[in-house]
Amino acid sequence: QVRLVESGGGLVQPGGSLRLSCVVSGGAISPATMAWYRQTPGKRRVLVATSGPDGLPNYEDSVKGRFTISRDNAKNTVTLQMNNLKSEDTAVYYCLRRYWARDYWGQGIQVTVSS
Repeated sequence: QVRLVESGGGLVQPGGSLRLSCVVSGGAISPATMAWYRQTPGKRRVLVATSGPDGLPNYEDSVKGRFTISRDNAKNTVTLQMNNLKSEDTAVYYCLRRYWARDYWGQGIQVTVSS
């Protein structure tokens, strides 16, 4: 059973930073695409960043230059470093593991950017 557990969320002031972590058990991340999504109330879940098996990242336009996705295959962990946070980054953030078209999601973690 593949399980993803996110951590590192919380409340931060605008301009601040947070680092989200996603620890995966029950399946290796090395051959998988890993991603972070976010969702706000009443809206669909949207892609924030991806990291392919080759480690190359891709970002949604609004987070380019502020967010960095990285992966540690040895620790089976993917992180999302979020800098210069804005109020519009407030959302529940979800970690995803995708392999052979099978998706596994974490439970989600709240990030709130507010003064």
